[in-house]
Amino acid sequence: MHLSLLMAVSAGLSGAVVGFFLALFGGGGSMMATPLLLYVVGVRDPHVAIGTSAASVALNAATNLIGHWRGGRVLWRCAGLFAGAGLVGSVVGSSIAKAIESQRLLVYFAAAMAVVALLMFRRPAREVGPGAPMTWAVALKLAPLGLLTGLAAGFFGIGGGFLIVPALMAATGMPIANAAACSLVSVALFSATTAANYALSGLVDLPLTGIFVVGGAAGGWLGLRASKLLVARALLARRLFAALVLVMAAYVAWRAMNM
Repeated sequence: MHLSLLMAVSAGLSGAVVGFFLALFGGGGSMMATPLLLYVVGVRDPHVAIGTSAASVALNAATNLIGHWRGGRVLWRCAGLFAGAGLVGSVVGSSIAKAIESQRLLVYFAAAMAVVALLMFRRPAREVGPGAPMTWAVALKLAPLGLLTGLAAGFFGIGGGFLIVPALMAATGMPIANAAACSLVSVALFSATTAANYALSGLVDLPLTGIFVVGGAAGGWLGLRASKLLVARALLARRLFAALVLVMAAYVAWRAMNM
């Protein structure tokens, strides 16, 4: 695909938005990447948009993860178990999605966003301190949730942070700040797996990915600093995140049904 100057600038700015929300919420950005590529940057093929966004989000998530790691917010045993279990699911999900017609896939994408947004308006059942122990009971919750989340992330071509954050909170009771940090491990792994699967079919635009990632690095820098506010405003941040997801879901559904 030929990149015009306008497309390149739009891609950089869109990447900044993705990086900001990815760092701030651990997944909102990955959900916004495909719509931004389609409706702002001007990518015509939804499958190329999905493959390119997955590659971009994988790199942005890995970059943002470093800042959260240095800040001591990543609980590696929980994050590693969840990501490892979801790896198989992301391979299966992305393989299925490539065979589905573009318009139908976007409608499914919007429906999933809306369901998760509505669920996230609820107050979490419980929250414990960031030192919550990894027990067999916690592990037995994390593994199947990771598998299912990986399947959904691969199918919709996103990092899956909007699913990972509430799943981690539900399984371990960790605060949203730690869940957002831990989710980046899975976001990076799931997105990289999905991108590799799409790349095998020629559905990843590498130049566009590079521009998106550069913009995402700048946005991520701002998001990491804003993420410190989540510790004191966890419920407010959660509901703002949910509202953003719901708005994006409505827009994606409207555009998909008018393609």
